[in-house]
Amino acid sequence: MEEQIDPRSGFCVSNSVFYSKRKPLPLAPNNALDVTTFISSRAHRGTTAFIDAATGRHLSYSQLWRAVEGVAGSLWDMGIRKGNVVLVLSPNSIDFPVVCLAIMSLGAVITTTNPLNTTREIAKQIADSKPLLAFTTTLLLPKVTQAAPSLPIVLMDATTHPSIPDAKIVATLHDMAQKEPSAQRVRERVEQDDTATLLYSSGTTGPSKGVLSSHRNLIAMVQIVLGRFHAGDIETYICTVPMFHIYGLVAFATGLLASGSTIVVLTKFEMHDMLSAIQRFRATYLPLVPPILVAMLNNADAIKKKYDIGSLHWVLSGGAPLSKEVIEGFVDKYPNVTILQGYGLTESTGVGASTDSLEESRRYGTAGLLSPGTQAMIVDPDSGQSLPVNRTGELWLRGPTIMKGYFSNEEATTSTLDSKGWLRTGDVCYIDNDGFIFIVDRLKELIKYKGYQVPPAELEALLLTHPAILDAAVIPYPDREAGQFPMAYVVRKDGSSLSESQVMDFVAEQVAPYKRIRKVAFISSIPKNPSGKILRKDLIKLATSKL
Repeated sequence: MEEQIDPRSGFCVSNSVFYSKRKPLPLAPNNALDVTTFISSRAHRGTTAFIDAATGRHLSYSQLWRAVEGVAGSLWDMGIRKGNVVLVLSPNSIDFPVVCLAIMSLGAVITTTNPLNTTREIAKQIADSKPLLAFTTTLLLPKVTQAAPSLPIVLMDATTHPSIPDAKIVATLHDMAQKEPSAQRVRERVEQDDTATLLYSSGTTGPSKGVLSSHRNLIAMVQIVLGRFHAGDIETYICTVPMFHIYGLVAFATGLLASGSTIVVLTKFEMHDMLSAIQRFRATYLPLVPPILVAMLNNADAIKKKYDIGSLHWVLSGGAPLSKEVIEGFVDKYPNVTILQGYGLTESTGVGASTDSLEESRRYGTAGLLSPGTQAMIVDPDSGQSLPVNRTGELWLRGPTIMKGYFSNEEATTSTLDSKGWLRTGDVCYIDNDGFIFIVDRLKELIKYKGYQVPPAELEALLLTHPAILDAAVIPYPDREAGQFPMAYVVRKDGSSLSESQVMDFVAEQVAPYKRIRKVAFISSIPKNPSGKILRKDLIKLATSKL
């Protein structure tokens, strides 16, 4: 079998599988292992685990693991057992990781939700996931009590036990963390295949679904992160990514602790706070989404005058591939900073592909090489045929980070995961001669114009090259004759008087007739989710509400 794998692309002719070119993963052989134990047992020389950027409060490694043990013991006394679900509703904080590590160490399951979600959305997730307990903050408490009046609550940010009417507060995190370890506590055997997290996938394609990830998934993801971030070195990371997202939860709230690194936590994203934190704590790594990276590029001269960010060596971008202009512009303004990119889904525990050097990021538009231990197939969505290099089809992934399935949703699970463990990503991609993955579009977002498939991302990229366009999104617009046609929402640059017909003509000159934009609307900003993906379904609703 080995001899049939092309060392350049990783493609194997006999089974049409692409294999990762990265160093293989050292998978943990012990089956009775939870992710918390895996992280806490790694040897390192680090001393400070977390720093709260706003208050400067530090949490050392010894304080962290003592607190985790205390919270786990308290949860056990409250009756939380293996398989029980616990809800965490909180902004980023240095307490968030303590809660998550404690829950997972018992074999209990974390479900997180976005603090911006409405009470109705939170109630829906509670009804679906059935948590026995919730951790939240004083500010977010009303959302939990309105969503589930009888749900017992632990307050994460109070030192005394407040009496708040209508809230079933059973403890404070402060008191739980102080609990002395008990010799009496029976430790249940947690296995790698047990569920660790139940995170709801962003629902950019239909209603959001609960993704079941195992301890094995999380341990593999932690190992990939450690390998990618040269984890022998003790680095300082700024955590701007939300910890309720798979990537924030597994990398920044938990995984990087295995390397002894220091994580500086920002409660919410503010450009000034982020840049000040880099200067104050001499941060070396900064994860961000493309819009922040573009803002750093556009304001580079002012930023460099006001802040000393000379300690910064790495920027990690995810959510959408960066263009040549952005990469080269950034390298020009910040010559000591290397841009790395990543691609992953909640269903693949946040990993799938990455670029691990500037040279790899300079394959403009790529999502990177397959992550260690990960295999891919490119499958023709119509014929089901698996395709070779440079052919476009749906990306399927298989490997140790692929989810167990969707929570109590057999139908969604079988349509996404096949019996051999392949995950259908819904992303239309091709893999080039050197094994680099290029994402062309979302399968479900392809616009079907008279039987032709039009990828909106391609038209968006083209629109962004127009000097008077600041941002753009393209959606399918229903049409009796064509089925659908491409419609563009455009954000004009300040002072521009660009007209609808000018936008349409600009595109028409550069694309095949079936790809032409046939309707344009101007808008003040394009709606996007926290990771920078365009919320096309919101725009579709806006466009079709007028029909």
